[in-house]
Amino acid sequence: MTIDSSVEQAIELVAGARHVVALTGAGISTPSGIPDYRTPKSGLWENALDMMEVASIAGFRRHPQTFYEWLRPLLEVIRQATPNPAHLALAQLEAAGRLQAVITQNIDLLHGAAGSKNLYELHGHLRELVCTTCHYVVPAGAALETFLNTGQVPRCARCRHVMKPNVVLFGELLPWKAMRLSRSHTRAADLMIVAGSSLEVAPAGDLPEMAREHGARLIIINYLETHLDEQADVVIRADVAEMLPRLAEPFLPRPAPPEPPPAPAGVAAASKNLSCGGVRMER
Repeated sequence: MTIDSSVEQAIELVAGARHVVALTGAGISTPSGIPDYRTPKSGLWENALDMMEVASIAGFRRHPQTFYEWLRPLLEVIRQATPNPAHLALAQLEAAGRLQAVITQNIDLLHGAAGSKNLYELHGHLRELVCTTCHYVVPAGAALETFLNTGQVPRCARCRHVMKPNVVLFGELLPWKAMRLSRSHTRAADLMIVAGSSLEVAPAGDLPEMAREHGARLIIINYLETHLDEQADVVIRADVAEMLPRLAEPFLPRPAPPEPPPAPAGVAAASKNLSCGGVRMER
């Protein structure tokens, strides 16, 4: 099956669905310049540090400066990144009433920046900092900028302990509300679109199987194979930033035709008086 025919089949599935849910992974943000976790020579795990140690909650508590320095390259990229056409296409599908939820494994805030409203960030986000001692929460922007400029690790204004980005580290539970609502949407879905995810990380990677168990159709758009490709109704191995806009385009509102230009003054005046066969007719 060609990519064009796969896209057409995917469009038909969206057109016939009543509850569509998108599940996105790191691959949807790589066109925005954000590295994924595993791609050789571009993923965060290529760093020589022991990632299971530095990116764990226990490691953070022992060596917060090491964690922040490991995170620095990603923070530098994210603060410059903007949503790409894939993020925008999902937001447009939602605005058009064709997409009921976006479930993401990403922490980069790009879905929100693109305009997605029903958004569930299963691995947390970089919007806030949380104190690991008293759990005080503050907006992250200014404190992370200070760290990037000075190397100063953010500290809690209440208890002076170190603050952590509100992301899920190894050894932490996923945000319960986001997970509960994601599962609820998954059970209700009659179509799930997987975009830019290898489906290797649980529990997010288990959601497509849950959707299938409840009767949903499945579209997978990803450069690399996933273990669910054979169960999917449509598999498109191509750039999500090209494919999602093609999938969304038929469902977007058409621009209104331009207003006709005003008639020239002479024509407007003449049209008030019409003549037929030499007989003057006034309207």
